[in-house]
Amino acid sequence: MGSTRTKTAAAGPAAQAALPAPASPVDAAGRAPRPTRAVLFLVLVIAAGLVPLLGPAVALRGTSDASAPAAGLVTALRGVVFAALSVQAGEVYVRWLGRRIPGLPGVSRGWSFYAAGVGAAAAAGLVAVMNSADLVTRHTGDGIAASGVYGTRDGMLALLEVNAFVAAGLCARSRRPGTQAIPLAVIVFAEALRAHSPYEDWPLLGSGLTLVHLTCAALWAGGLLAVLRRLRRWRTTAPAAGAALLARYARLASLLLAGVTATGIVSSLRRIPPHWIELQLLTTAYGRVLIAKLLVVAAVCALALLARRRLRRSPDPLSATEPAHAELAALAVVVALSALLTAVPLPINW
Repeated sequence: MGSTRTKTAAAGPAAQAALPAPASPVDAAGRAPRPTRAVLFLVLVIAAGLVPLLGPAVALRGTSDASAPAAGLVTALRGVVFAALSVQAGEVYVRWLGRRIPGLPGVSRGWSFYAAGVGAAAAAGLVAVMNSADLVTRHTGDGIAASGVYGTRDGMLALLEVNAFVAAGLCARSRRPGTQAIPLAVIVFAEALRAHSPYEDWPLLGSGLTLVHLTCAALWAGGLLAVLRRLRRWRTTAPAAGAALLARYARLASLLLAGVTATGIVSSLRRIPPHWIELQLLTTAYGRVLIAKLLVVAAVCALALLARRRLRRSPDPLSATEPAHAELAALAVVVALSALLTAVPLPINW
């Protein structure tokens, strides 16, 4: 009896050594391993920091465009505004998507309240930048009688965005968080008007295109973030409901992609007419940033198609979250480049 127990104890380490190595850590939600997620997060942070820091100088180098004042700061602030808008719009959108999915767990308070505060601070920063530029204009002796940022069209729209972000934050903490869709719509409307001067040709057409473009982009990026956060939370409690939510988002994301693509192409052609495309795409800052944005959007589309293919054909539909995380990181770069487009000078059409 004693010898048998001794043999068993001696054979223990050998038997354990013969066992196969454990598989790589992939959780029930099909998420990527932790190092991959860390790399994607690092890409997001680097892109958010480098585009405002280096983007204006790189885009303007070798062109005849005049350097816009505080272009890097404006890029950073407007990127934060776009990101805050996307976070809030995405949570409202995903909450609406999950209404008819059976077995979907309750949703706790998300990031909307904090995103609203950050968005309000960034919008207030843009007001301060505009006011500083106005003070410089009034003290240069150009004979321009300026009444301050509060008396200008862009200044009033910027102040409207600050107030709308504050209202959205209050709605997010109310008993009906879905009501924040109203102040968010006001922000999108103000951005659409700000992007097009009343002195350009067909300004209402341009504002309408921007309205649709920004709405679809915010729902696409913010919705993907909200879905991935819910999948992470439900990976063990409700994986089937999470897969159903991801599938429903993917079906409607194709329509959002079509809206972003169509309005983006038409808006770009309005900025750069077809007979000037070959010249201005490479010789203007606006054209260079536009090319960079198009390349990143193409990568985002490829990742979205890969995620949708896994969602349909893979035995584990939640394995689609791996390319979805990469898609989200690439969308962060798109947001930063979109903010840079608003800070560089517009191309001049003769």
